[in-house]
Amino acid sequence: MKTHAFVRENAPRAILYGQIYSQKDKAEDNTNDSSNDQKVFSRSHSPCPEFSKYIYFIFAPTLIYRDSYPRSLSIQWNYVLSQLAQFVAAVFFSYYLFYRFCLPVFRYFKSDHVTVEIFVLSILNCTLPGALLLFCVFYGFLHCWLNAFAEMLRFADREFYSDWWTATSWSSYYRTWNIVVHDWLYTYIYRDCHTLFGVKYRLVSMYMVIFLSACVHEYILALAFGYFYPILFLQFAVLG
Repeated sequence: MKTHAFVRENAPRAILYGQIYSQKDKAEDNTNDSSNDQKVFSRSHSPCPEFSKYIYFIFAPTLIYRDSYPRSLSIQWNYVLSQLAQFVAAVFFSYYLFYRFCLPVFRYFKSDHVTVEIFVLSILNCTLPGALLLFCVFYGFLHCWLNAFAEMLRFADREFYSDWWTATSWSSYYRTWNIVVHDWLYTYIYRDCHTLFGVKYRLVSMYMVIFLSACVHEYILALAFGYFYPILFLQFAVLG
């Protein structure tokens, strides 16, 4: 996602750079008024950002590439250590929840014949542990991990999530619980699809974003757990 953002932001300026200087070369060839030194000087500026900016973007807690970001004045290392310690605690608690409550339900799930009764019982047995896992993952990653890296990099824009717990609809929940991914989907998927299909097919752009998000989430879980269990796909693609 970061690679796509970096290429998507810099490709247009590189193309524009090539078009401008190709036109200048044609004009210079026609007039023969410019010297070779001037040509070398005019091409000394590269349209691509410095490598240090790319490295900063790779580690920055954002998926939207910019040449510069708001920066804080100093690093509070006590805050960094506190966030990392809370992240480790969230990881261990998530592991305990999954190993103690979720894994026994799905340990032989792919080898048994799955009936409607087994399917419903598996959902009910994992409802409460799954909700706790959601809270742990949210707090551990979107709060502790991203804030720790933001503090170490003096990254000042730290709106990683909003008040999703007050959401009254699925659309509001998806827009607020993970602003980092939502901004990437809106900037590089929705807006591009909106430009491609036009205002008339706005719903097509919306469903493209929802479907892509559902497929990616389900693909990651299928690789991690070794079986296809399309709960998130139904949640994103149907309810979303």
